[in-house]
Amino acid sequence: MAETINKTTPPPSISVIVPCYNQAEYLPETLQSVLEQDYSDWECIIVDDGSPDNTREVAAQWTEKDQRFRYFRKENGGLSDARNFGIKHASGKYILPLDSDDKISPQYISEAVDVLEEDPEVKVVYSNLILFGTKNQKLKTPDYSYKRLFTENPIFCSGIYRRSDFLQTGGYNTNMAGGLEDWDFWLGFIKEEDKVVKLEKYHFYYRIKEVSMLSSLDKEKNERLLLQIFKNHVPLFLGYINPVRDHIEATYYKWEADLYKKSIEYKIGDFFYSPVKFFRKVFRRIFSGEKD
Repeated sequence: MAETINKTTPPPSISVIVPCYNQAEYLPETLQSVLEQDYSDWECIIVDDGSPDNTREVAAQWTEKDQRFRYFRKENGGLSDARNFGIKHASGKYILPLDSDDKISPQYISEAVDVLEEDPEVKVVYSNLILFGTKNQKLKTPDYSYKRLFTENPIFCSGIYRRSDFLQTGGYNTNMAGGLEDWDFWLGFIKEEDKVVKLEKYHFYYRIKEVSMLSSLDKEKNERLLLQIFKNHVPLFLGYINPVRDHIEATYYKWEADLYKKSIEYKIGDFFYSPVKFFRKVFRRIFSGEKD
């Protein structure tokens, strides 16, 4: 079931993809942040991933309010599958994935699109962020570098990129069930020569809940996801194994020293900060020939 747009309507400049599963209580706040953009040339595709809650009813209120909101319902397939589904039905030049419990500032789209329009060499635009919900704090995201991408994820899920670039990839990996799908996607999406721009303003709002997936991932599940990232990109990691290994070794000691000083950052580390200890162990096994 879906709300469709008139085929004669010119395609929007940007498609905001909002996958949702059992997040009806947060969805209005997310969609309101899209509606309040100072950039009007957008569509927002709400992908209901088989939610048993009242997501359908909540979404209907927004498709009735503004025709730029479109609603699709599909069988449950997980976050990556829902994002891929939404992008498949998108018509915008640019893509902005937005989780159904997060928000964006009113200026995020306009400032990001300006950067992408001015420089065709820019592959992704992201920004600093604000934690909200059970924790409230401004947080500077790490500056991007290609080497850094191998040992941590500096880019949150709502980085903005071109749909044409997405269509050259296999999309979000559906084998990343449970988390870290964004990091996995960026590793396959961004090439060494690509430009990535971080806006210094705080445009992304990441919700911290009492029981957040990021804080409740246990060690075993986290290591399974990290290993899956490695398996998904084995040629990539092996192609850069010496500089990546050196970077991991250097970063590891700083990581241990800062572990307690940066407790909030570490708690959301599966999303933004480096699990270097795990990759350090992986590379030790590669070079020593050690087997599990």
